[in-house]
Amino acid sequence: MPLISEFQFTREIEDRLLAPMEISWVAVEKVLSGTLQALAAGLVVLPAAWVILRPLPFQFDAPIIFICVIVLVALFSACGGLALGCSINQQHIGLMFSMVLTPMIFFGCTYYPWSALAQFPILQKAVLINPLVYASEGLRGTLVPQFPHLPLAAVLIVLAAFDGLLLILGLRQFRGKAVS
Repeated sequence: MPLISEFQFTREIEDRLLAPMEISWVAVEKVLSGTLQALAAGLVVLPAAWVILRPLPFQFDAPIIFICVIVLVALFSACGGLALGCSINQQHIGLMFSMVLTPMIFFGCTYYPWSALAQFPILQKAVLINPLVYASEGLRGTLVPQFPHLPLAAVLIVLAAFDGLLLILGLRQFRGKAVS
């Protein structure tokens, strides 16, 4: 949202684009900033979830994998934000929420495990194109491994691939929007 307004109304991004450096580095700075903001938000949400779900025992059996998953998920949110923020005009934000984010959340296995879709095999395979499935399953697999989840190796590989793809797309969109 801030990136959209910086390009549209405040034109605040123009100051950074005039700096004596490659335009892509401004976008990389935005991604790093977004990643840090997502990690900070996770640090607030995780203890709140622990308090709310207290009967559910969280397990930190694999802290390195947990750290990898949360960093990849934070990068996913930042790279996805860059790609969406540079692709959508401010007047189409409502459309973005209704056509992109809402289906992504509902079909992202955030409210249910991926294995719960076993009775709907076509839908179970179709939702695998949604990167949020891997984020949800990765966090589920590292925090509550006693419940069914996707293999963590697959989660890490696919999240890294989506991060790279969204970063490349976001950088291309950013350059196009910054130059025009």
